[in-house]
Amino acid sequence: MRTTSGDDTPGIDAPGASARPGLESLTRDLGLLYGGDYNPEQWTSDVWREDVALMREAGVNLVTVGVFAWAQLEPRPGEHDFTWLDEVLDLLHAGGIAVDLATPTASPPPWLGLRWPETRAVTPDGVRLSHGSRNHFCPSSPVYREHALAIAGALVERYAAHPAVRMWHIGNEYGQVCSCDLCGAAFQDWLRLRYGTVAELNRAWGTTFWGQRYDDWAEVVPPRAAPYLLNPTQVLDHRRFASDQLLSLFTEQRDLVRRAAPGVPVTTNFLGFHHPTDYWRWAPQVDVVADDAYPDPAAPESPVLAALSHDLMRSLAGGRPWMLMEQAAGAINWRTHNVPKSTARMRLDSLRAVARGADGSCFFQWRASAFGAERFHSALVPHAGPDTRLHRAVRAHGAELRRLAPVVGTSVPARTAVVFDWSSWWAAEERARPSDRLDVMAQLQAYYRPLWRAGIPVDVVHPAADLSGYDLVVAPQLHLVEDDAATNLRGVVERGGVLLIGPFSGVVDRDAHVRLGRSPVPFADLIGASGEEFCPLPAAGAPIVSDEIWDFVGTVWGERLRLDDGEAVATFTGADLEGCPAIVRRRHRSGGQAWYVATVPPQQVLDEVVRQCVLAAGVRPAVESLPDGLEAVRRGPVLFLLNPTPDERTIALPGVHHDLLTRTDVTDRVHLAPEGVVALIERTS
Repeated sequence: MRTTSGDDTPGIDAPGASARPGLESLTRDLGLLYGGDYNPEQWTSDVWREDVALMREAGVNLVTVGVFAWAQLEPRPGEHDFTWLDEVLDLLHAGGIAVDLATPTASPPPWLGLRWPETRAVTPDGVRLSHGSRNHFCPSSPVYREHALAIAGALVERYAAHPAVRMWHIGNEYGQVCSCDLCGAAFQDWLRLRYGTVAELNRAWGTTFWGQRYDDWAEVVPPRAAPYLLNPTQVLDHRRFASDQLLSLFTEQRDLVRRAAPGVPVTTNFLGFHHPTDYWRWAPQVDVVADDAYPDPAAPESPVLAALSHDLMRSLAGGRPWMLMEQAAGAINWRTHNVPKSTARMRLDSLRAVARGADGSCFFQWRASAFGAERFHSALVPHAGPDTRLHRAVRAHGAELRRLAPVVGTSVPARTAVVFDWSSWWAAEERARPSDRLDVMAQLQAYYRPLWRAGIPVDVVHPAADLSGYDLVVAPQLHLVEDDAATNLRGVVERGGVLLIGPFSGVVDRDAHVRLGRSPVPFADLIGASGEEFCPLPAAGAPIVSDEIWDFVGTVWGERLRLDDGEAVATFTGADLEGCPAIVRRRHRSGGQAWYVATVPPQQVLDEVVRQCVLAAGVRPAVESLPDGLEAVRRGPVLFLLNPTPDERTIALPGVHHDLLTRTDVTDRVHLAPEGVVALIERTS
């Protein structure tokens, strides 16, 4: 018998962030947070004084300090040098700049890995990583954890009462996965708590396949290099374990900080839809949801993915304000071809986050590095110094952020939800599947895109979340769904809402076992159709006809469905699927509707499907008749209109509105420059 149920996995502290100080502890007197990572250890003290003066001129009110400073703070084991950090924090405080002080545990100093090689991570191929970069630690190493807690404890002891320190930042961009024997032992412990007995593990993992039966916990190892395909449930559970193991690293340092500084919020930086870490499990453990976002300015779809990621962060925060911890001011350095942002794009990206619920917009980093691996990464003060177009834009943006006081602490109400689950994502991407061309993130963006285009506010939700507040729920590809989550989703239709489900959904259970019966097993009666075979399509796709939408060619994916008591919105006419429904709908006595899309339609067809679902659900956009390419988000009393296109756009908006950014009024029509933004409050008199 299992020792746990649902999403509960032992070893992680129960959520308790709601009673903790959050962003409001900073924004109540600082307003919207503005600044970025600051690495003073790379510069001499005369530069520190110039930096503080420039920060004040730019309106910077928060900087993150010390993220990668472990080797400077502890040059030899047990020997600390805090004199430089004392001076930096005093200077920042004298300048009125708050500090998000980091525990520097993401990048252990060389002496740690050289003296204790077991603190360095091991790849699935058995290669032990070296120092010389960052994030090379083993999350399970007792020696690493001991030294990480020691440096964190020394920092907390010295700076818990420092008036500059207004937030604590644990580690950095957690995502390391290790396959060493220490992690193997920790994996065994995690599995023992999850399953209770080896017999239950054997059942969950289906170890009768290929003779993988285990007789003792000691026989179980992490997924490592093997001759052929690995057990998919073993791989899935190891992903769950790896995320939880990193979370335990965060929580042990977090708890140390909380004991010493109970009135100060503690956070770490997320990474959007980050594959290795299940943020549904992480979010309740942070006092502030913070994100790093680096959309590619050269990619046409970047605004969509950026908006989706911001909606995820707001949703992880339970609808409360979150903060953008890192973004680029110009170019980054780690793509093969790094097109820089224009200064208008820098401003637009920052304001998009604010529009979608962020009460802080910060950057990596304050001053561009002259050396090291990120020396070509942009910064708020570029190599050429403050007398530059970029830094002038930085100062102007700091000034206009101060004008957005009316949005601080406000929410973005949504009646539409998009369903996303890390376990389902991981399970859907296991190697041995019908097609690797059906990509979870591509599907997620495709179903989100028409909602973004229409200016419809969207929350991102876990499938087991409370869905009672949503009229439309969209599950683009929920491959793995647990029984309680399936019941939860069915409830949307049963109470009169609209549920739209994408292909290859409801296929496996919690253990990644295929659900037996006609697919999608948990939803077949709900959608009024059922299937018997998954049919990836040939390169040319398959023709599909529709009297309700229009004829089109489905690509990548098909399913051999039959109609039960649903109706075919579109039907296959080829690819050995002649007469099989490609899009089905079932209208329910409750007034609700359930839709199922069993292919990958062209975007314009999917747009129409989503539009019909929106109409059926009675969902309203932030602005009616939004011109193509514009974004519209209403946050609190403020309507944000953003134009990520290279062309000027005009939108009709009856009445008189005041633009907080330019402090001017607009009447009946709003003109948006290329990459322009307005933040409007309606004039009532």
